Amino acid sequence: MTDSILIGTGTVPVAINLRMANRHGLVAGATGTGKTVTLQRLAEQFSRAGVPVFLADVKGDLAGLSQAGGANVKVTQRVAEMGLEQAEGFTYAANPVQFWDIHGEQGHPVRTTISDLGPLLLGRLLGLNEVQEGVLNIVFQLADENGWLLLDLKDLRSLLTHAADTADGLQTRWGNVSKASVGAILRRLLALEQQGATRLFGEPALSLADLMQTDPRGHGYINILAADRLIHTPAIYSTFLLWLLSELFETLPEVGDADRPRLVFFFDEAHLLFNDAPKVLLNKIEQVVRLIRSKGVGVYFVTQSPLDVPEAVLGQLGNRVQHALRAFTPKDQKAVRVAAQTFRPNPVLDTEAVITALAVGEALVSTLDAEGVPGMVQRVSVAPPGSRLGPVAAAERQAVLDRSLLKGVYDITIDRVSAYEMLAQRATGAAAPGGRTDLPGGARGTGGGSRGRQTPLEAFATSAARALGSQVGRQLLRGVMGSLFGTKTGGKG
Repeated sequence: MTDSILIGTGTVPVAINLRMANRHGLVAGATGTGKTVTLQRLAEQFSRAGVPVFLADVKGDLAGLSQAGGANVKVTQRVAEMGLEQAEGFTYAANPVQFWDIHGEQGHPVRTTISDLGPLLLGRLLGLNEVQEGVLNIVFQLADENGWLLLDLKDLRSLLTHAADTADGLQTRWGNVSKASVGAILRRLLALEQQGATRLFGEPALSLADLMQTDPRGHGYINILAADRLIHTPAIYSTFLLWLLSELFETLPEVGDADRPRLVFFFDEAHLLFNDAPKVLLNKIEQVVRLIRSKGVGVYFVTQSPLDVPEAVLGQLGNRVQHALRAFTPKDQKAVRVAAQTFRPNPVLDTEAVITALAVGEALVSTLDAEGVPGMVQRVSVAPPGSRLGPVAAAERQAVLDRSLLKGVYDITIDRVSAYEMLAQRATGAAAPGGRTDLPGGARGTGGGSRGRQTPLEAFATSAARALGSQVGRQLLRGVMGSLFGTKTGGKG
């Protein structure tokens, strides 16, 4: 396998050194300047280098990664002009792809639990104020002490109602739990349900190992989250992706300086992550971006302007691809200056002037060398991908799902005994419900290749064991890291 991936060529070829790919990156540019094609090129090349990829498909056209290209005249011309067949053995080919969809319509269902999301991210998702966030923290603490699992929205709703009913007893221990605050949170939960968030919470929860598969050729799977609907609920979109980043950070072991990343994570529409985020959350985001590279994860933000990314985060992005920017307003002009200043100057290139003159498919690029030093900015024509540019037909998508390693693993929701059932039992005085015997089987592997099948009992045991390990890990993390993403109590088992 190669030790670098070519982005494009100008006076010299410009590539990302795979040993430095976990130093993160930025793909920026105005609408229609070629960001999506660049993203597709990078995802494909990482995959062919054996690196699994996660990305969100906000327009529906990145699904073409699953199909071979070859019918695009402009791509054919650029391949010939750049001599890519000789330079890198360019071929038109499909990539190994896994489709995911929170709504469960265009891909495998993807879920997490209320416990895993935690009070800080959940508070941000619900748009709570400081007092309401305090109540939410008390609710999580209450669940933790009583061993009540918070898996889905009905668990959280039941526990909030219980906290309001027993507020007098809670006040002497943790503080005031007013019915007004609980009522406000419940109303936000209702609004969240109406936006389709119910499908996001529950089990079987996403196993990170399923995002890090390789195929028999050693190519990394490209995990594509269908986000054409999700992007219309930006709070759910950004919170889910931020949760996924935090899970990767908390779960993956340190790997040091590896020869290539363990996973590359593209965060499209990155401005949604930072818009209206409170300072404490911005600090946590900066902390994750700074530290997650030691876990072998490279994070690449995709957005229109470098101004969309806070300076503290922008300073950590070592590999940069800047497509054309427009300078019609003072804010646009500032964005051009900021973009130019973030590059290492090239004495033969007026970076600020070139940014507004780049053609579609051209970009200013700077990458880190083998020692981690930024290279001088270069003007390049971005190399095209070998997969299809554009969306796929419904039948093509279904064919990918039918041959997926994960077929049947996440399709059926598991509703095991949790806070909702335990509180209902307490209210009625009924006997504790027994364990379920109708749980679906499913594989939960940890690597590439074919996956075995589990019995229902094995599937339940696997889920419970994973939950227990996850909770213990978070408790240790809170002690060492000072609660990186807030106190995650009420864990899943």
